[in-house]
Amino acid sequence: MSVHIIVDGYNVIRQSPDMEPLDRQDLQLGREALVGKLAVYKRLKGHKITVVFDGTGQAALFENRDREKGILIKFSRHGETADSVIKHMAAREKQGALVVSSDREVVDFSAAQGAVTIGAVEFEEKMEMAAFMDLKGIDPESGVDDGWVPTTKKKGPSKRLPKKKRLNKKRLNKL
Repeated sequence: MSVHIIVDGYNVIRQSPDMEPLDRQDLQLGREALVGKLAVYKRLKGHKITVVFDGTGQAALFENRDREKGILIKFSRHGETADSVIKHMAAREKQGALVVSSDREVVDFSAAQGAVTIGAVEFEEKMEMAAFMDLKGIDPESGVDDGWVPTTKKKGPSKRLPKKKRLNKKRLNKL
């Protein structure tokens, strides 16, 4: 099953130590940096990615284009917020969506709709790890530590996560 990653654009930018200074300097620089990182991630992983930004008339570089480097870019219309656009998309996509945001309201709503959620900082770490693996020529699908590791940790039903959490964990592992 394909995963549609829905990114809360300004939330991710303003949580990032790399992109936040660019955003303070110029909003467009922050957006370009995020779209660039998402494009690298999409090339490596192949997931459908949509990034949602607040505002109308903010699309200087992305004017009249809803795609840039394979990333679908959406700006909220006059009178609506990016959060409401993300909630609408999560409600439509349901279990096929993975929402990237650290906004508690967006995360709670999306999870209630059946979408998997991940925080902005955690997703940025995954993007950086994928870019690093690509740079080093490591295949992310091969699994670096597939060998058996001796352990005394007990396994069994008492340690098993509930079914819903296991499904969410399985979908997150696709990242």
